[in-house]
Amino acid sequence: MKNLPTILLLCLSAIFISIANPSSANNSIKNEKSLTNRSSQEKKEVITHMIANGDCSLYDISLYGKVKIVDAFPDLKIQFVNAFPDIKVKWVEAFPNECGKWQKVDAFPDFKIQIVDAFPDLKVQVVNAFPGMN
Repeated sequence: MKNLPTILLLCLSAIFISIANPSSANNSIKNEKSLTNRSSQEKKEVITHMIANGDCSLYDISLYGKVKIVDAFPDLKIQFVNAFPDIKVKWVEAFPNECGKWQKVDAFPDFKIQIVDAFPDLKVQVVNAFPGMN
């Protein structure tokens, strides 16, 4: 019982320190550029790197899974194209667990997309077979 004030003081100190100095992970998230604020050159470099390494993600967003189409505040802006896509996408009804397989949902998406006619983050071609990165 006589150690109780010391323990209480240590707990309060730890709480104060955590409030005064948020973790660096939270600070890095706030300081990252959003997709829409990146220059076209930065987008091109990231997409080139992604294709060269076979990485199926863009800015830490996995390019497979459940997708919600929105009109505002997207995670990615995409443009549908018929040639020279960054990724080929197959719309599936279930199990969107491979690169390029997307399932349309209205709730609990893995990421949100907005369809645009110009200045996309990603160019997408819809296919019936062999989805994935070029």
